[in-house]
Amino acid sequence: MNNKIYQPTKESLNTHLVPEWFEDAKFGVFIHWGLYSVPGFAPLGSFAETLKTDYDRSMLVYPYAEGYWNAIKDPNTPSAHYHKAKYGNMPYQGFRQMFLDGLNEWDPSAWAKTFSDAGAKYVVIVSKHHDGFCLWPTKVKNPYEQNWFSERDLIGELAESVRREGMRFGIYYSGGIDWTFQRRISRTLVDYSFSTPGGDYPAYADAQVRELIERYRPDILWNDICWPTDQDTLFRLFAYYYDVVPDGVVNDRWKHTSLGGKFMGLKPVRTIIDFMIKQKIKKHPDIHSALVQPAIPHSDFATPEYTRYKDIKSNKWEMTRGIGSSFGYNRNERHDDYTSFETLVLDFLDAVSKNGNLLLNVGPRGEDARIPAEQLSRLSKFGDWLKQNGTAVYGTRPWIQAEAFTEKREAIRFTKKDNNLYLMILGKPGGSTIKVKDVFIDGKACLLSDRSPIKIERDGNDMVLTFTRQLNDVFVPVVLIQSLPSN
Repeated sequence: MNNKIYQPTKESLNTHLVPEWFEDAKFGVFIHWGLYSVPGFAPLGSFAETLKTDYDRSMLVYPYAEGYWNAIKDPNTPSAHYHKAKYGNMPYQGFRQMFLDGLNEWDPSAWAKTFSDAGAKYVVIVSKHHDGFCLWPTKVKNPYEQNWFSERDLIGELAESVRREGMRFGIYYSGGIDWTFQRRISRTLVDYSFSTPGGDYPAYADAQVRELIERYRPDILWNDICWPTDQDTLFRLFAYYYDVVPDGVVNDRWKHTSLGGKFMGLKPVRTIIDFMIKQKIKKHPDIHSALVQPAIPHSDFATPEYTRYKDIKSNKWEMTRGIGSSFGYNRNERHDDYTSFETLVLDFLDAVSKNGNLLLNVGPRGEDARIPAEQLSRLSKFGDWLKQNGTAVYGTRPWIQAEAFTEKREAIRFTKKDNNLYLMILGKPGGSTIKVKDVFIDGKACLLSDRSPIKIERDGNDMVLTFTRQLNDVFVPVVLIQSLPSN
């Protein structure tokens, strides 16, 4: 407990600064794992494409397997057809025991080591997703589903394992949606976004998050969708959290309830908003960037999904994305359906150069608590690259510019630390000479991975880098230039 007592006001909460550890960490692992991981089913595709091609059923047929319970409520969805063929008339609640049985093979220490070996500096696990099932033995009773939690303390065991590996530990909580309190089917994005339960749910959510804070002291408090209480109750929660975890951080998905939000939740109003969103989707090919989180009075960092920014952002942010198209495990995804390691690293370095982190999701199976091999292989390659080049990532800050290009139009991203500048050449440039267009930095240069020297020469406004070795087999070579001129 620190000496400063935060007050439940915007002014007081906004004195909380983003801690250095979160600025420095750059890379975290997200875990979506719950009852939905047992069926592990969703149609293949992308969320953005689903919104464009089948908006009116988008939340029933999108590729996120964690939406399984909602999807099987409509008998005409692919998920419902799969469920009928595989499980007959079994209700969603039947997955509880299957998931608990699968825990016999769970090794949280092995998970933590895998994430640490991948180069992650923090781990965020879903403690309760939209299905309302809790991965810890909560004492807060759910009035609509009895024993809707794991008696084994999965959150606590993972927290201990993660921290033993020297990583920070964060908790995701679905504050805006809980299908045990609000059982209405969500068909469209607006149905989904404005399905936050009222009644006794706000007090339930507040009590559960306070319980999570008290039990686990999470370094990251990661809420999703929105928050069901009013602003004063939310600010009291934030003040309590910061007093318990002074160097903790909260994300930006805490839009509190209001009369306006309740009005927009009415069906006629939802229909109008759905129409407006469909028109917006037609004009914005990158729908993830178009559908930004609403501004809120206080947060420590933003959480855009699958988003690349053009410029350096002044405020801290975190790109959230899956290795595949789903967050929860989707058994339909094969090797080629997952994003390549190369693309994931390019997204990562682009974010880091623009003041962002990457929160990369894994979706373990529900039947045996194992992380699929396709996901493990990408994490392993992350670790290999970061072991050689992590100095250009961890603890760095953006330079005066994020981007440049070579003469051959290969993209470059920059980071800096103290008097060191890092040039990360995205891809496999090959050869032994690279000309960087419209940039010149004077100093002593070397290839970061093996410290082999690099000669720097000026060519007009450009910088020519001559390596002492061929780069033909080097993926994203990093050039270290020491003794930067003051800017």
